[in-house]
Amino acid sequence: MMKLFGISNEEPLEELDEIIEEEEEYIEEEEEKDIGQLSLDILETEHEVILLAPIAGVDLTQIDISYSQGVLVIKGYRQKPDIFTGNVELRNSECFWGDFVRNVLLPDNLDFDNIQASMENNLLIITIQKLQFDSQSIKINRTL
Repeated sequence: MMKLFGISNEEPLEELDEIIEEEEEYIEEEEEKDIGQLSLDILETEHEVILLAPIAGVDLTQIDISYSQGVLVIKGYRQKPDIFTGNVELRNSECFWGDFVRNVLLPDNLDFDNIQASMENNLLIITIQKLQFDSQSIKINRTL
């Protein structure tokens, strides 16, 4: 599933219908491959954007984070524990085991050259600083 960062339901966006249609096609393709979704919270402060994703039972070597053309991609693999093997009967199944992916469309005003990622207590934390632009007044030359 793709998250459109900073887009509210009230804001018209010419490309939104096209993005949603592409995302729906992508989801259908991924569902056919049996790829799970990753839950995600996005926080924004004055100076940064923070993405939080609870990922229990995943080795850090099984997580890949990439960025290209405005889209941050988080992919990984959650290995089914050994307890599932042997003479065990599954009574309830709510956890997803296997490949997962999450795409996030981000604004351009972020410093994508310095993305920071860490894992604390099974919580993936991705921090991206906002670019700071100095404001200035521009004098208009008047010609007669």
